[in-house]
Amino acid sequence: MVETREGAEGQPTAADLAAIEHEWPLIAADLDLLDAEITLIYAEDHGGPTELDWRRVRRAEARVTRVAADLTARSDPRCAA
Repeated sequence: MVETREGAEGQPTAADLAAIEHEWPLIAADLDLLDAEITLIYAEDHGGPTELDWRRVRRAEARVTRVAADLTARSDPRCAA
């Protein structure tokens, strides 16, 4: 999680930006999952979600899990290979 330490004039510090850069793959995966879940919600108004909609959600969930595990492994020196 990024801890906020504002630099000059309320701008993020270099450390803040580096932390965001490091976590960006997980942020992107979460956004993809959110998009897939929104698609399911809207599908309810159009006859319900299709198998493809559900598959997209499952794939997005799996991606979030993989990316989170990878990010944790890279961040934890005990998990280094």
